[in-house]
Amino acid sequence: MRIAIVTDAWAPQVNGVVRTLGAVRAELQAMGHHVAILAPDAHASVPCPTYPEIRLAVLRPGALGRRLAATAPHAIHIATEGPLGLAARRWCIARRLPFTTAYHTQFPDYVSARTRIPAAWIWRYVRWFHAPAAAVLASTPGVEASLNAHGLPRVRRWGRGVDLDLFTPDGPVDAVIAALPRPIHLYVGRVAIEKNLHAFLATPTTGSQVVVGDGPARAALEQRFPHAHFLGSRFGAALAAAYRSADVFVFPSRTDTFGLVMIEALACGTPVAALPVTGPLDLIGPHYGALDEDLSVAILRALPCDRQACAAYGRSFSWRRSAQEFLDALVPLGNACRAA
Repeated sequence: MRIAIVTDAWAPQVNGVVRTLGAVRAELQAMGHHVAILAPDAHASVPCPTYPEIRLAVLRPGALGRRLAATAPHAIHIATEGPLGLAARRWCIARRLPFTTAYHTQFPDYVSARTRIPAAWIWRYVRWFHAPAAAVLASTPGVEASLNAHGLPRVRRWGRGVDLDLFTPDGPVDAVIAALPRPIHLYVGRVAIEKNLHAFLATPTTGSQVVVGDGPARAALEQRFPHAHFLGSRFGAALAAAYRSADVFVFPSRTDTFGLVMIEALACGTPVAALPVTGPLDLIGPHYGALDEDLSVAILRALPCDRQACAAYGRSFSWRRSAQEFLDALVPLGNACRAA
């Protein structure tokens, strides 16, 4: 198949959407499909308000439609609700072409955290955006239930995966992290307001708190929590080593729909402590970590979890299976696109 994926999130951004689309594209291409990514890098762009690291495409009339038509796709997937997603949605609707969308982030909560706009108002936009889709792809049963409750019934499951060659319990540890006083409490991800990172750093714990990642809130959090160790970003083998070095992985976010970092940590044998919200509720059972509104309680309960059991569970997540679920959810255009 020739598959067109339209996304406002793409490299050099570092986030779960970009990592998911990149991994799934690689699997689809290995399966013999052609995947065209239509991203902001082909357009002029401006920094996103309150989040300058994200660039928002500035589109000339018809520009995205011409790019889409040039790919001659057999199926179209719209990954994000930004300017490119809006343009692709408009183009498809005008030509009566079916398309799928995805709900990657708790978008209403995410926007509300950054702008103080009530989340209920943002849900109106989310319903409007996704309503014409032939299917809305959701990562977990909890996300599916949330979308159903907000008036979006056509939901298909699209799980996530782990790089099983990279994230393993066997391998080197991070020398800097391993030398810190234990137990070591690790966070990996964007250092931004919507990740609720202050809830982790304000939690009274023994041992060491380690933050791997970067983002706009880093300077303020480093100043506010001088006891924490901010190590910047880690990728590839260095990231796997960081996971292996920790005694517990702490996931304080309330806005993620899945949380790739949780299953990567688990695949490396590290149990997870998180809040009982969408994402962790669907992923973390009592053998692999703990959930509690009090993160200090969740951490204490997660620390004794068996690391071998965590690793075995983490390795049950496959990018090949994720790619197949994505493929199964696509709606072929048939002859409609050529007629358009």
